[in-house]
Amino acid sequence: MPVPESYRLTPVGHDRLEDVVRLDVWAFPTERSVEALRDLPSPLSWDRTYGVAPVGEDELLAGFHGAYPLRAYPVPGAEVSCGWLTWVGVHPGHRRRGILRGMIEHHFADCLAHGEAISGLMAAETPIYGRFGYGMASTQVSLTIPRGAALRPVPGTAGLEVALEEWDAAAHGDLVAALHRDYARLPDGLGRPGWATRETPEQRRARDADPAALRGGKESLRLLLVRDETDTVLAYATFRRTMSWERAGAEGTVHVREAVALTAAAAHRMWSVLLDLDLTTRVQVPNLPVDDPIVTLLVDLRGAAPDYQDNSWLRIVDLPAALAQRRYAGDVDVVLEVTDAMLPANAGRWRVRATAWGHAEVLRTDDDADLALDIRELGAAHLGAVSLSSLAQAGLIDVRTPAALPAASAAWSWPVAAGANWVF
Repeated sequence: MPVPESYRLTPVGHDRLEDVVRLDVWAFPTERSVEALRDLPSPLSWDRTYGVAPVGEDELLAGFHGAYPLRAYPVPGAEVSCGWLTWVGVHPGHRRRGILRGMIEHHFADCLAHGEAISGLMAAETPIYGRFGYGMASTQVSLTIPRGAALRPVPGTAGLEVALEEWDAAAHGDLVAALHRDYARLPDGLGRPGWATRETPEQRRARDADPAALRGGKESLRLLLVRDETDTVLAYATFRRTMSWERAGAEGTVHVREAVALTAAAAHRMWSVLLDLDLTTRVQVPNLPVDDPIVTLLVDLRGAAPDYQDNSWLRIVDLPAALAQRRYAGDVDVVLEVTDAMLPANAGRWRVRATAWGHAEVLRTDDDADLALDIRELGAAHLGAVSLSSLAQAGLIDVRTPAALPAASAAWSWPVAAGANWVF
């Protein structure tokens, strides 16, 4: 076992949910009680959850981590298996003892055992995961849009109808899940890398729930639907509102949880309604891909105070499999010299050959390297949103054959920005 000798790593099942939650509130401080959190729907896949306990103290969890078994995780031009690392925590009384590193090593082995060539995560603390070979593979933008903000016109909106309803998981859950899933494959022939959907029943139940404990003082969840003349739903938004009475009148905020549209006209219609709700002064929306339609539709993007942050982090666990699974946006024939301190099987020289929009052949080679980089940088570039050229300019790639960099950068890129619109 990779954990320190005085600890043991063991599978943890649903029967230990309270122990997991108790550790979680130590790792992630919250005003909510263990009892309140224990009763919420759990998103975890309990066949992929593991705890670390001190030897001889089975009731105490010193560490915990789980994995979501994603089987349709979008990478450029393909959907692949991915072990999504989640709920990683170490009790503050057991830090600096190698527990986290041991859990990460176990997670990599677990991914390989399940045929997952990549691992992903969303980082609570960004400095941590780079040292384990994860690279920041996508960014997101959050907006605070003033009510009534002008949008550029889009043809086809006149025939679209909008309905506003109270969220009902039984009535709306399948519909929203299908729309969210369909968006992962747009535009046709490209798709959006990184757009993870709720694949497991546990994720669906947790996401569909609307417990009062998680509303943060806001109203219950609301739903906006956009339909065309055939009654086909083309867009949805889930949101909550808050309001206070100030001297000048109502100060209200629309807190958008998700906003997804399958057509440009539906996106325009959806945002037009969200930006004109009574007794509100602003719309706040987090976790948007940086090229989401609203970014371009806004006449004054600066007025929406865009805030850019990291989104998904990727770790390549099986290099030849991961590089062969995705597609490439240009012809490429390049030799990479890769370092990987944690997974030596990935290290060495690899020739990557692909034709534009095709998969790659990835083979070991003794040929001289064109580009030398760490597995972290290869993970950062894997979704096509971080360019190899930018990494080279930052000094993170050793360019040994300058002519190889432009073709490799173009090939690893993707026309659609990567990103997920929810935290999991």
